[in-house]
Amino acid sequence: MPIVLRLDRVMADRKMSLNTLSEKVGVANVNLSKLKNGRVSAVRFSTLAAICKALDCQPGDILEYVKEDAGPDRE
Repeated sequence: MPIVLRLDRVMADRKMSLNTLSEKVGVANVNLSKLKNGRVSAVRFSTLAAICKALDCQPGDILEYVKEDAGPDRE
């Protein structure tokens, strides 16, 4: 997947626990944990906005696009 989630890094930088973020965002710990560990295929903009507000960050601080190497056999 070319989109990498950096939620764990931003949380660590802000010294915020998953429980605290869950309370501030209004999303269950289990769902935030899945997001933090990259086990989701989608995220609602409203959830992303709430996370950014709670962590005082931009979406680009949490989401990163990593170009996949095409390799010699791919175009």
